[in-house]
Amino acid sequence: MNYIQHQYNELLVNLSSELDIPPSKYQQAVERYKSVGNWLQEGIYENCTNELDIYPQGSFRLGTVVRPIKKDAEADYDIDLVCCLPVFKMLTTPEKVKIQVGNRLKENAIYKKMLDEEGRRCWTLNYAEQDDIGFHIDILPSVPEEKQLIDIVSVTVPIEYACQAIAITNKNEAREYSWLSSNPKGYASWFEQINLLMLTQVEKPQKRSLFENNRHLFESVDDVPTQLVKTPLQRVIQILKRHRDMRFIGTEFEEDKPISMIITTLAARLYQNQGDVYSTLKNIVYRLAAYSVLLQPEISFAEDTLNSNLISKRPDGTWYIPNPVNLAENFADRWHENGNRKAKAFFQWIEWVNNDLLDVLAQNDFRQISKSLENAMGEKLVKKALGYSATPQSIYTPTIDIKPSKPWGL
Repeated sequence: MNYIQHQYNELLVNLSSELDIPPSKYQQAVERYKSVGNWLQEGIYENCTNELDIYPQGSFRLGTVVRPIKKDAEADYDIDLVCCLPVFKMLTTPEKVKIQVGNRLKENAIYKKMLDEEGRRCWTLNYAEQDDIGFHIDILPSVPEEKQLIDIVSVTVPIEYACQAIAITNKNEAREYSWLSSNPKGYASWFEQINLLMLTQVEKPQKRSLFENNRHLFESVDDVPTQLVKTPLQRVIQILKRHRDMRFIGTEFEEDKPISMIITTLAARLYQNQGDVYSTLKNIVYRLAAYSVLLQPEISFAEDTLNSNLISKRPDGTWYIPNPVNLAENFADRWHENGNRKAKAFFQWIEWVNNDLLDVLAQNDFRQISKSLENAMGEKLVKKALGYSATPQSIYTPTIDIKPSKPWGL
């Protein structure tokens, strides 16, 4: 890695740190979802005799959270919480489960005021902003998945992942309830296994740095949650998600931008334990770009040089990106619609990432590189990551100060 690449890698580290929830806000988020969990735990539910299984899912669990962009502005952080009632699926209905969880939340005067209207799958608590940062917690009612379905999934997926599947509630526009199968805990286990090797290498120094910079939050290094530690994989996913959010604004593909689950899954599958953010980003983007050949009409399969478990196009023109913990679930099930519009949006985005975040290094001028990044990632974010002062001189000699990763959820 040459000097420019090394300097650029430090900037990418800082970008991901700026995208994270500050440690104090992470602690606040944990306190809030634990309080909600305790309240739900103390409720009475039909046919329920054991403790509920309540846990975070998504980017908050995976350590890949970024503050969302909505209507060109930063929005509230999303915290996704699973509330799994220990009830046999055959002994209840999705409507009963959903309504019981909602009613329990309404029994709390504070939560009742914060509670949004019933969502398709979740109940949402909206917290007021503090220091210009807001939260909302999406609570997903569910029950354990049936053994028969778990047995089917475990034929192609390790049983330690498959056995964690749940059945979640879903309400359609006609207000009809149904079950959907999901496995956020199994997915997190899969992701954490991929992330484990590098996590063990960066955990001690990052925790030490986090402690030194947040002594008002932690009594010792051991008190620093592992969730605040970031590997190159987690940082790259954060950067890719923010680039996605910014780059599609005002484009013809704005409604077709890739979902976070696809970004996270593909990045994790392609990660090869690189020790720095720049090399990780380069490896993932270059390898994904090779799959753009599948957009050609005459190609309707994954070539021998491509991994069919990553992205493939079937003979009937449909696309396939499997959920690693349930191969029957296809994250790209809508990519063929409207003339492969979502597939085209994905590969257009990969080209943008390549141009904006990798080819930019060909300028070999860090001032120009920084300016290009501002256009792609947002001026405010990049200047924070560079540590700019208010003086014009800083435009020419940006100071890069690697900050400890902040905490973080598909």
